[in-house]
Amino acid sequence: MKPIKFGTDGWRAIIAEDYTIDNLTRVTEGMATWLKAHYKKPSVMIGYDCRFNGALFSNQVARVMASHGIQVFVAQRFVSTPMVSLALSKRQVSAGVVITASHNPAEYNGFKIKGDFGGPALPATITEVESYIPDMPGDYPLSFEALEAQGLIQHFDMEALYLNHIRENFDLPLIHKSGIKIGYDAMYGAGQRAFRKLFPNANLLHAEVNPSFMGTAPEPIEKNLVEFQDLIRSAGLDYGLATDGDADRIGLLDENGVFVDSHHIILLLIHYLHKVKGLDGKVVYTFSVTPKVDKLARLYNLPVECTKVGFKYICEIMLHENVLVGGEESGGIAIAGHIPERDGIYIGLTILEMMAQSGKKLTELVQEIYDLVGAFNFQRRDLHLPEAEKNAIVNRLKTDPYTQFGDYKVIVTQDLDGYKFDFADEQWVMIRPSGTEPVLRIYAESGTRAGAEAILDAVIATIRH
Repeated sequence: MKPIKFGTDGWRAIIAEDYTIDNLTRVTEGMATWLKAHYKKPSVMIGYDCRFNGALFSNQVARVMASHGIQVFVAQRFVSTPMVSLALSKRQVSAGVVITASHNPAEYNGFKIKGDFGGPALPATITEVESYIPDMPGDYPLSFEALEAQGLIQHFDMEALYLNHIRENFDLPLIHKSGIKIGYDAMYGAGQRAFRKLFPNANLLHAEVNPSFMGTAPEPIEKNLVEFQDLIRSAGLDYGLATDGDADRIGLLDENGVFVDSHHIILLLIHYLHKVKGLDGKVVYTFSVTPKVDKLARLYNLPVECTKVGFKYICEIMLHENVLVGGEESGGIAIAGHIPERDGIYIGLTILEMMAQSGKKLTELVQEIYDLVGAFNFQRRDLHLPEAEKNAIVNRLKTDPYTQFGDYKVIVTQDLDGYKFDFADEQWVMIRPSGTEPVLRIYAESGTRAGAEAILDAVIATIRH
């Protein structure tokens, strides 16, 4: 059977192609071996999201783990990734598994590993688990029910724990009294039930289980939120929150239905947590995030660090240092006072609380940021290329980096993770192959949207020439 490798955030594959019961069993055996090597009495927390056959795949993981003598706690129903991570940290369980492919299209499913600290497993752990994955799956004759009867599998209400945590950490009465008209696009994902319980009067979209996602990948980026933008405008809402398939990533819409990306959200969080709430700590961001984050952090005399792409690198720093905000371009953000984990709902509520406390609209709060660091616009395009063409571009970037893209002359080149090219006037572009999909990602920033789009056009024309 094929070797199994984890990407930027877990193992993901197409259902019934590489994501099969046999391969899932192999991955679970690798993790079970790792657990038994590191814990005297290993335990595991298992959750699944709204994807096709999530419960079936979750039960298979539970069955294999329990057959290895590992104490298993399984979700009673679909849950978000942050719910699993929070339960891990609260219950002191050895590790966690989430059956999810996050923001990937409907034909994918996956396997995320979580550490006992309540965040993504560290790179060294992933490497070790991979090394333990056998070539062929073992045989497990005992049923889920038989192992449950032995007490090796127990159900645990992760959602209730999460909702209590939210109520303890946010001034929900203030938000409700503020009169802010709230919209939420669950993208058919795992945040739907929890958000409905927190805000029963919110305007909800795609808040039911539909494993097809109606043909749109559950990723909260602008091109996937057109229907939500229409709802914000037609219903006269003040705020729109969108989360991805497992509800750990965030996208926002302002009162005009305009998309507010994670770069702006990270800046808003730094401003709110430090300037308004008086908190200090390091700001950590990944390589594809706007340098405006570095600019604002230094303006506030906060230490700052840039990492490779992947939230696991932010998490590793959060475990050893006081981190105020840690964020990545793709919508994964964590803040002080919570778990070292991305959490779309938690971050969304922080911005909502910021609006309620200030009495300001989201556009007004964004303008406060622009007054400090300057206005900017960030755009991303994903190129689905034949493997040969993608590899040729990546090889060119490695061996003969570009010095010019159309009229844009490169001033500085950086290669921490992918390739970033700085131009004049605080403009830049970054090219990086995805770690989880057959895609080449192109990121660009300029002072305006037209400027960012022009950079993308020039870069794509150059690299595909």
